[in-house]
Amino acid sequence: MDKGKPVTAIIRIQCPDQMGLISRVTDFIQRNNGNIVALDQYTDKLESHFFMRIEWELEGFALAKDQIAPAFQYAIATPCQMTWQLDFSDQRLRMAIMVSKMSHCLYDLLARYHGGELDVEIPIIIGNHEEMRNVADQFGIPFHLLKITKENKEEQERLQMKLMSDNQIDFIVLARYMQILSNDFIKAYPNRIINIHHSTLPAFVGAKPYHQAYARGVKLIGATSHYVTEDLDAGPIIEQDIIRVTHHDTPETMVQKGKDVEKIVLSRAVEAHIARKTLVFQNKTVIFN
Repeated sequence: MDKGKPVTAIIRIQCPDQMGLISRVTDFIQRNNGNIVALDQYTDKLESHFFMRIEWELEGFALAKDQIAPAFQYAIATPCQMTWQLDFSDQRLRMAIMVSKMSHCLYDLLARYHGGELDVEIPIIIGNHEEMRNVADQFGIPFHLLKITKENKEEQERLQMKLMSDNQIDFIVLARYMQILSNDFIKAYPNRIINIHHSTLPAFVGAKPYHQAYARGVKLIGATSHYVTEDLDAGPIIEQDIIRVTHHDTPETMVQKGKDVEKIVLSRAVEAHIARKTLVFQNKTVIFN
């Protein structure tokens, strides 16, 4: 976090839609001498469901940090049947990265982290192959090799989860980690595991999807980043993008273009999560500005 920026509180809200929600929340903040610096809200008319993200400066706020949650719960959240979460901008999230053999997403995340673009801590990188250790070493981040086989998968996953616990990990990024996580692992980090994959799924599954896309003469390729759920590659989507390809492209140039869009989409999804700009409802996300 920029040391010159004021510390802020952020509340993300969802609840059944009803009259006066915005005024009730803003009045709570203003009555306690809070200066609102960001407010974004959305109502899903089909579901009659309300979403809101509000951020205010804590300097001069009448309530101490530990008093905000109980006061808000009593005055606003309980009577309005809200599901909500309070965060503070000076609480730096701790992010673990899991990776296999592909380097493009890992390099991009670490370059952004090193350049100060991602306001997180990265205590560990976990790989199931040795290839990415040198990348972790370049950035001075501990690399843990946990090879996965059918015989040891359950044991290795327990070790992975212990590493997460020991390092107080808040959320996990799968930077082209080519293993399926167990349901127990996923349940331990609900809406806190971010994955990236090419957007030719489900049309082109398995090995060499870009070669399959080339054979079909596709004109658009892209990438999807989403929260991981028990339904493989079907979790709530955080970010997507596309890039055009033409008959001049080869399978190799399509692979490179695919890598480019994958790393951009993943970084946007991670940035949105770090900034506390995501809300999950059913199997969709609301991404605040």
